[in-house]
Amino acid sequence: MTTEGRARIDTYPTHRIAGYGVRAGTPLPFGVTMVPGGVNFSVYSDRATRMWLVLFEPGAREPLAELEFPPAFRIGSVYAMTVFGLDAESLEYGFRADGPFDPERGDRFDVTRVLTDPYAQMISGRDEWGTEPDRERPCPYRSRMVFDDFDWGDEAPLRIPAEDLVVYETHVRGFTRHPSSGVAAPGTYAGLREKIPYLKDLGVNCVELMPVFEFDEQDNPRQDPVTGEPLLDYWGYNTIGFFSPKAGYAATGRYGMQADELKTLIKELHAAGIEVILDVVFNHTAEGNEQGPTVSFRGLDNATYYMLTAAGDYYNFSGTGNTVNCNHPVVRDFILNCLRHWVSQYHIDGFRFDLAAILDRAPDGTPLANPPLLEQLAHDPVLRHCKLIAEAWDAAGLYEVGTFPSYGRWAEWNGKYRDCVRRFLKGDPGTIGELATRVVGSPDLYTGRGATASVNFVTAHDGFTLHDLVSYNDKHNEANGENNNDGANDNNSWNCGTEGPTDDPEILRLRMQQMKNAFAILLTSQGIPMMLAGDEMARTQVGNNNTYCQDNELSWLDWSLHERHAELHRFVRSLIAFRQAHPLLRGAAHDTTGISWHGVRAWEPDWSQESRLLAVLRAADGEQIYLAMNAHWEAHDLELPQPAPGTTWHLVADTAAEPPYDIPGADRSLALVDQGHIRIEPRSTVILLART
Repeated sequence: MTTEGRARIDTYPTHRIAGYGVRAGTPLPFGVTMVPGGVNFSVYSDRATRMWLVLFEPGAREPLAELEFPPAFRIGSVYAMTVFGLDAESLEYGFRADGPFDPERGDRFDVTRVLTDPYAQMISGRDEWGTEPDRERPCPYRSRMVFDDFDWGDEAPLRIPAEDLVVYETHVRGFTRHPSSGVAAPGTYAGLREKIPYLKDLGVNCVELMPVFEFDEQDNPRQDPVTGEPLLDYWGYNTIGFFSPKAGYAATGRYGMQADELKTLIKELHAAGIEVILDVVFNHTAEGNEQGPTVSFRGLDNATYYMLTAAGDYYNFSGTGNTVNCNHPVVRDFILNCLRHWVSQYHIDGFRFDLAAILDRAPDGTPLANPPLLEQLAHDPVLRHCKLIAEAWDAAGLYEVGTFPSYGRWAEWNGKYRDCVRRFLKGDPGTIGELATRVVGSPDLYTGRGATASVNFVTAHDGFTLHDLVSYNDKHNEANGENNNDGANDNNSWNCGTEGPTDDPEILRLRMQQMKNAFAILLTSQGIPMMLAGDEMARTQVGNNNTYCQDNELSWLDWSLHERHAELHRFVRSLIAFRQAHPLLRGAAHDTTGISWHGVRAWEPDWSQESRLLAVLRAADGEQIYLAMNAHWEAHDLELPQPAPGTTWHLVADTAAEPPYDIPGADRSLALVDQGHIRIEPRSTVILLART
């Protein structure tokens, strides 16, 4: 008898339930797996008293069959059953769980609900963007299988060193949905794929995608206050399927091919030398508080998956109604298995964790000194080479920038970098000392961890775009239907003299200069620079700093801006190339031996409260780069430090100069006529390189 024959001896049904041959299944892995002759279903519930597997034909409203798990098919708290004779390719399924409804004890079982499998690798019901699901049908979000038959060829992880990254944060739909994008399938993975040549030409080598886990964009009760049109949950921070790619982002989603379309995008990004980081949301789910829908976790084991008060109410550290109980052992395994799935099946290079401070809270909400989840993720063998990036705060006030438990692996969105650079650019007093610390990798925050623990950014999806940061003093979120009460108020923005749009050429020139200043500081700072998609062409949201619900031109990238603001695009593209050409700007260690500080006079920085000018000289391995940052409304004549023997100062960038002299480029860099001095104009930045 062959080995294959021996493997099949025990794969015959032992029972018949609802007309199907079945046998006791294997409890691990959770979810659905193919076994010889059948399909194995495994689902966890510690408090359920009965469990059913509910099968559907594709698109059918009512179930094809319901198979109750016999008591003998339960091992510990896991219900497992192998079902024979199924057409796995067209199968849709869910679970029905019975148990007590006792909210004070944390139980909210509802046997009338058909629940989504938490481990489902694909979900139907959200197949096309913007269509309203039938919420009255049993299980509006139905689980499906994905077959591991994608041909990755010889594709291998890029493993770009963290210090060499230039991260580009974008939204899959918003990146190409605008008619000006010119792609064949706007707003999709395929559309983004068509823009890979643009990304490669810009010089970024890592895209950070806002949530691509399956979510329900229709889950928003608000309306546009002007048109009355329903608003969507455009950003996608309301996950319903952690293992499932968003079907509405796929041109082929209606055919159930979203997994292959996303994999093709990732494969081609890697071929272009661009890594992929996913923005992942494990801090809460789309089920909300007790008023929200029962989709999956709540109906399977509410007390395990969510943080609950002693009275059974939901802790709300996420600001969205519930908080996932991340450090419960079962939930830890769920998160770990989810990330392993995306790394092994989709070749993802890293993850940015939304409101990551929640991940180190105990079940009662207390911050843990040694959170087991974060340690486990840091040392997991499958995730060994993944970038792990924390948004190191949550909505309940836990702010851990610089103190997030890192285990030698975690980097952080450096909110202090963002705030400091913004305050400096607008001319606030008392910023020079902190600015000096931020541009050299924030050693005050990341001593022992290195500069690459700091993900530096000035703008991100949450907040003003760079254009709006220099065009608005206040947020203008009226279109969100919340009376302008949503979104942050502490924007540290400055409108340069006029709120919003203007035809004043002086204000427009100053705004352009300020945007260049932001990029000049960001792309010469030690750490990992992250830019927001469209900032390189001055994308605007018309002062809205919280476009989570705006699936329209407020959020979409208008590609005509590429030509309209070619000056800014050229500046950013050239500056990225300059950073990549000079390792001196990308040092991973906090090595201050080659760093000196300067002011109007060389070697004499002004650290006073009213100072608004700072220059830094970096020198190592025969290279010297001088950066002068002037947020003062007056010009200054700077005395330059003498460059190394045999070299002279060449102008790399001057944000106050007209193109092409704002950034002449490496092949056209200009030697200074006066090697001892340079004039820095009001609110401008100058970069010099010592060259032979």
